[in-house]
Amino acid sequence: MIMNGHGASSNGTATPGPGDGYANGPSTSAGAPVNGYDQHPSLYQLHNEDIINHLFHSGFQTGNYADTLLHVRGTVYRLHALILSRSPYLAHLMSTSPQTNSQYVIYVNLEHEPEVTDEGFHHALAYLYSAAALASIRPENARAVLAAACLLGRMDDLCNYAYEVCRQSISLDTLPSWLEFVDSVPAPSDGSSTPIVEQHQHLRTAVFGSYAQRLRDDVFNFLIVTLPNLVNFGGQATPTTPLPESSSTPTDAGRDTLLQVFARVPFDLFKAAVESPTFQLGSTHSRFKFAKDAIELRKQSIARGQGAEETVVLAFGGSSTQSTGVLVTRKLRKRQLWKVNGP
Repeated sequence: MIMNGHGASSNGTATPGPGDGYANGPSTSAGAPVNGYDQHPSLYQLHNEDIINHLFHSGFQTGNYADTLLHVRGTVYRLHALILSRSPYLAHLMSTSPQTNSQYVIYVNLEHEPEVTDEGFHHALAYLYSAAALASIRPENARAVLAAACLLGRMDDLCNYAYEVCRQSISLDTLPSWLEFVDSVPAPSDGSSTPIVEQHQHLRTAVFGSYAQRLRDDVFNFLIVTLPNLVNFGGQATPTTPLPESSSTPTDAGRDTLLQVFARVPFDLFKAAVESPTFQLGSTHSRFKFAKDAIELRKQSIARGQGAEETVVLAFGGSSTQSTGVLVTRKLRKRQLWKVNGP
């Protein structure tokens, strides 16, 4: 059993060092120059910061005078009921758990919350004591922190901060991880596009609440707006993508990159992107050709083995402001029936 996050007698996953975001000390933010003048912190600010620093260092980091034992995934935190009561989730656990020797003993079950990692939960707990926890939130752990903050509840500032770190972390390098995430987010349906087969109720991302859909929208926007500009879609040869010596025909390296990306995009996102006017793919014919080429690649990757056949067709009629002239559909393949002849 690990006490307070690690083998030492303090709460945390690592020993704080000089560069640690959890380092204890007075804040200098109040004394930052404003309009050329030094604004000295007031006595009230200094006193409040001193209390917060003491609570964070002596209360969370070392677990002094704890009245609550919080068990989570084999780790035990020595914490304080008054601070934990800031979280509706933890307050409920304390109110429904028996006290032993004037001490609360609560168990947090994260078996069905894979998005809430040990590190993410640790930082969310730390934030209950002090905003110093924000300094330890990075692109690598921001989503787990967001999940933990949503689970604990009444942590809107932490949620918004972690969400913003997540949003800014979406890039070509991190896209595979984000595509896996959004594949677990139920796709909204407004009835304006063709039906998508096999809708399931996903529970993995339920903990995020509305943030799940916001992150899905951010990934979608990256795919259809940011990424095409990033890879210079529509351009010919550039200094960074020179023509092969044996080629006499200009190639669009950006288009090739987009095709490789969309070959791995979940179907509902792929369909929405191709049918979106915001995704600047040129003429209707160019959009149709792009979708057709992407579907060919998808047969070798994401669509393979799913028992479904994806197709793209040209659409005629409809609203000129809404329709892109292209529709992507998916249908289940018919099972092959074998006839057994009797003797």
